Amino acid sequence: MSRMDPGRLAPGVTSRAELDELVVRCDACPRLVAWREQVARDRRRAYADQTYWGRPVPGFGADDAPLAIVGLAPAAHGGNRTGRMFTGDRAGDFLYAAMYEVGLASAPVSTARDDDLRLIGTRITAPVHCAPPDNKPTPAERDRCGSWLRRELELLRPSLRAVLALGGFAWRTLFPILAADWKVPVPRPKFGHGVRIVLPARDGGSDLTVFGCFHVSQQNTFTGTLTPPMLRTVLASAAQAAGLATTTG
Repeated sequence: MSRMDPGRLAPGVTSRAELDELVVRCDACPRLVAWREQVARDRRRAYADQTYWGRPVPGFGADDAPLAIVGLAPAAHGGNRTGRMFTGDRAGDFLYAAMYEVGLASAPVSTARDDDLRLIGTRITAPVHCAPPDNKPTPAERDRCGSWLRRELELLRPSLRAVLALGGFAWRTLFPILAADWKVPVPRPKFGHGVRIVLPARDGGSDLTVFGCFHVSQQNTFTGTLTPPMLRTVLASAAQAAGLATTTG
């Protein structure tokens, strides 16, 4: 059976809607396809009466967002269940509560694809669109799925002013992609919470400010490695760099 080739298809995509449609249909990574579908069949007891999304999860938010937030991949019983990035688990609860407090979301909780939540000037996406076993995509899976992320950021290019990388995986994945349109320092900047790097545009357009933030995983939030004030501070800084108004610092 032939599988979708993101590296061939993604460059020809002309709209976010077309991109999302292709992402949702993607079957390029056999291991990820098998895992996401198994999780959707063997549902967690708490969600036994629910129908899981069980497909790749597209990005979420404004088509002309000046700010992009990039995570790692959907959670098995979060995004893989609900069909929306950072929705249906505690990591998402932590993120959306902070986004709401700084004025980047219309509500403090994201519950389902069809709720009324709106993101304000922001788009949330990930380097890998399928839930991976143990939350660990392989390098080949990252690179294959990275074609979708590359095209998504290219489509955002006219409006994009800032990117917030949630965790080292997103940070490391981003810079080779961003290097096509912005000048990335050599050696590449090291990840750290609160790190801020300004990348000059190659084409004379707008510069891009890249922020690092610890991931909103329970491992970080339960241990105090990442606290709500820490997340709000970085979100507010990223929003300001993107030219968005904030409601708190």
